[in-house]
Formats: sequence, C-alpha cells, structure tokens
Amino acid sequence: EAQLVESGGGLVQAGGSLRLSCAASGFTFDMFALAWFRQAPGKELEGVASRSNIDSHTQYADSVKGRFTISSDNAKRTVYLEMNDLKSEDTAVYYCAAVSPPAFGPGALSSNVYDYWGQGTQVTVSS
Repeated sequence: EAQLVESGGGLVQAGGSLRLSCAASGFTFDMFALAWFRQAPGKELEGVASRSNIDSHTQYADSVKGRFTISSDNAKRTVYLEMNDLKSEDTAVYYCAAVSPPAFGPGALSSNVYDYWGQGTQVTVSS
C-alpha cells in the first residue's frame, strides 16, 4: 500500500526558513514524480513544486520561485521542500503527492494527475 508521510511543519517568523520532508513507501520511488501542494484557509489547493525521480526535472509555482527548493534522496525514499524567506502568504497545510509516470508541463503542478497523497503538515508564518 502506497503511503506518504509529511513532517517538518511548524510556526516560523516571516523571513525564516523551514524544511519539509515526505517519506514514501509502498511504491517504486524511482519511477515517480513527487510534488508539494498547499492549501490555505478558504483557498484552493495550489501546486508548489514538483520533481521527477526519472530525470530530476523540477517545476515551481511562480509564487515560490527563488525561495523554495524541492529535492529528493532516493536512497531514503524521501522528498524535501526547503522553504526560505517565508512570507505570511505561505501559511497553509502542505501536502506531498506522487504520480507515475511523471507529469510534465502544467500537469506537473495539477492536483488531479496525482495518485497518492499524504495527510499534510501545517506551516504557519507569523508577520
């Protein structure tokens, strides 16, 4: 059974940093794309960053480019989201998701192409 477990969320001041982790199990990690999505209160689910474990291609939402970095440790079956220069508008529940084969282009940040989802981790940025 596929499982994704997020960790690393918390409360941080604006301008600070956090690193989220997503531990994967139950599927062939190397053949998947992993992505991070977020949902703020009263807002739609938003694709933040994605990374293909096949060719290491990454994609980012414009709102996080230059501040967030997605990476993967295939040996640990874990994908990370390094978040720097956090802003109050980054406050949301962050979800990890996985799909195979990896989606490309706009689909890479589209929630409806992803098959597996974690339970989410809360990130709160205080101003």
